[in-house]
Amino acid sequence: MDKNIETFIGCDAEYEDADIVIFGAPFDSTTSFRPGARFGSSAIRHESFGLEVYSPYQDREITDFPIFDSGDIELCFGSAESALRDIEERTDEILGDDKFPLMLGGEHLVTLGTVRAALKKYPDMHLIQFDAHCDLRDDYLGARLSHAAVVRRCHDLMGDGKIHQFCIRSGEKAEFEYASKHTDMHKFTFNGLQELVKNLRETNVPVYLTIDLDCLDSGIFPGTGTPEAGGVSFNELLNAIIQVSKCNLIGADVNELAPMLDTSGMSTATACKVVRELLIAIGSR
Repeated sequence: MDKNIETFIGCDAEYEDADIVIFGAPFDSTTSFRPGARFGSSAIRHESFGLEVYSPYQDREITDFPIFDSGDIELCFGSAESALRDIEERTDEILGDDKFPLMLGGEHLVTLGTVRAALKKYPDMHLIQFDAHCDLRDDYLGARLSHAAVVRRCHDLMGDGKIHQFCIRSGEKAEFEYASKHTDMHKFTFNGLQELVKNLRETNVPVYLTIDLDCLDSGIFPGTGTPEAGGVSFNELLNAIIQVSKCNLIGADVNELAPMLDTSGMSTATACKVVRELLIAIGSR
């Protein structure tokens, strides 16, 4: 696997030496409102050079850990299934080499590709979702492969009791009714996360973390396709990431930045900081 020309800041280890491997999934063809998330991963890399490698939150530098950035996958915008297959293959390769995959989206549907791959290696895996939206529709305007249905498709594969949703504040009534029977949903905040992490650590089950950046309040993160007022703060998200990193975390993704929808650049800067803190939290385990 070749190193990307422009890497996320500090992530320039060789593949053979790396414990963590970044790759981008620039896909947004099922976006239901405002497109642009396909440009998120490249924007995060480019703007990351406005950051320091040092985190005062965790008192570590990202360069303390061997991280390889393989760049963006070239995905077929006209076929969701083709794109998911390519994402699954890239994740298979990384997991097969006993490395940690961190995917940068892209719209949230891309998570289904990594989840498909991770379940082959970790069939008892749990999924933790930080998100404004349920993503539990059975279909969106007839499309079963949609960012509005990604967690429903994950549930099709994982079943009850393994999907844990936080910060949820938007969805059809039917989605909330479905969640009450099939997922572990925590509306609006991270309440319940500490207890969940304690239970997951005791059982040592594999955990995959998916972060839809619209979990953040739209006042500080407007650069996303479907913003929802009333989200969490950056510090709340950071504390949640650090908590989840204490689990047996085997993979993660960060998605739904649409950089051109916030011309101030603050949404992209925030996304970069989330990725830096997530990488340091993973590497510090």
